[in-house]
Amino acid sequence: MLSEPAREHAADGDAPRYGVLGWPVGHSRSPAMMRAAGLARYQRLPVAPEAFEDTVRALHGAGFRGANVTIPHKQAALAVATSASDAAREIGAANTLTFGADGEIAAENTDAPGLLAALGDRPTRSALVLGAGGSARAAVWALGRAGAEVSIWNRTAERAAGLGARVVREPIAADVLVNCTSVGLDRSSSPFKDLLLTADELVQYTTVVDLVYRAGETVLIREAAKRGIDTIDGLEILVRQGALSFTLWTGLAAPLDSMRAAAREPETPLHAS
Repeated sequence: MLSEPAREHAADGDAPRYGVLGWPVGHSRSPAMMRAAGLARYQRLPVAPEAFEDTVRALHGAGFRGANVTIPHKQAALAVATSASDAAREIGAANTLTFGADGEIAAENTDAPGLLAALGDRPTRSALVLGAGGSARAAVWALGRAGAEVSIWNRTAERAAGLGARVVREPIAADVLVNCTSVGLDRSSSPFKDLLLTADELVQYTTVVDLVYRAGETVLIREAAKRGIDTIDGLEILVRQGALSFTLWTGLAAPLDSMRAAAREPETPLHAS
């Protein structure tokens, strides 16, 4: 059932289009979540990196008012924008684009405030961020602004330099562990070898956040929970940042409960007709 804000927005007979840009993007739960919020014409937009700029520039002409952006396009999204928020510029990546009638493309980053909203009042005196992509940039920026001492680990240490955090050569103890890599998206593999961690070493953290999401728990979240560690999964982060995008585009309060339920509901398999 749609929330009241969702019904009001869906009542528009000439509903604008929205989508999520990524490569790959078939796993994204954003369409289900955003449709439940009332964006009836929200779709997946699989776009290869070499086609990203041209595709984004064509979206307004195709009736799109906004788009979310996921791996690997967040830095490219900032580059193609004609204007950007201070947060997006400082982070160096954008996950939300808004298209104006005059051809303007405005970039925003809702990953950062979305992460902080999900963390709530949990201890964040220190944090370890895994990865150095767009989501990691947002996590470092957000946690630093929240007063945390932030360290960052990436398999290629040079790529993590200059992101505003102390670069470490291997994972270290902290209040919060935030996995911003795509490790764990593949069901057939364990994340621990690639992250230079063992499951038992997760007890170094009070809270484990995994931005990876898929049907069921990721291995990282499951192993942390088994050890009594507080966890925040990628779907909750998705809901929080998506709610901010929804409000940015519509001016409406986001129906968090409806969005959360839709994001967590197993997808109905598609059948050819």
